[in-house]
Amino acid sequence: MNKYEQTTEKKKKAIVDTAMDLFANRGFADVSIKEIAETANVSQVSIYNYFGSKEALVAKCADIVMADVLQKSRDILQMDIDYLKKIEMALSFSFVGINLSVSEYFTQKALSDPTLMGLLSKNIDESKRVIFREYIELGKEENIIDKYIPTDVLLHFLDAVNIMGKKLEFNDDITETIKHIHHLVLYGVIGK
Repeated sequence: MNKYEQTTEKKKKAIVDTAMDLFANRGFADVSIKEIAETANVSQVSIYNYFGSKEALVAKCADIVMADVLQKSRDILQMDIDYLKKIEMALSFSFVGINLSVSEYFTQKALSDPTLMGLLSKNIDESKRVIFREYIELGKEENIIDKYIPTDVLLHFLDAVNIMGKKLEFNDDITETIKHIHHLVLYGVIGK
């Protein structure tokens, strides 16, 4: 990497780190591109050139939030255990892991910002689809998932389940409810 590329990467990292810190503490609406630029010691033009928009910076923040969850999900995928056990572990971990990761990075004030939450949710869902695709493809290779059902159809099904999950009320029984939903996803209404 030449000096120009190193400088560019350093600026991008400063922008993302600053945006993450500001969004994590104050939400989306209360943070401006101007403030991100001033705090990161870059120009506003640099932010637009590198990322295009403030919304795109939230996507980068979602990548940071999801990095550990995705890595752990991939680690589970590589384990030498039964495929269904992998799925059960990944489903259980992903629900807890994502919620824990979000709460570790963002303050309650930030999490009460509906714009930030909408953007984070959208980007987290996109990350989840990437790992879901990997699990589906492995399931097809191992003849656990029907090869004739297109992967995109299965992803749409999981999207629908995800939408349903977002409508659940978080209370003491949420963990048990999630376990039942996971069971339905894996085995259907009449299955195991």
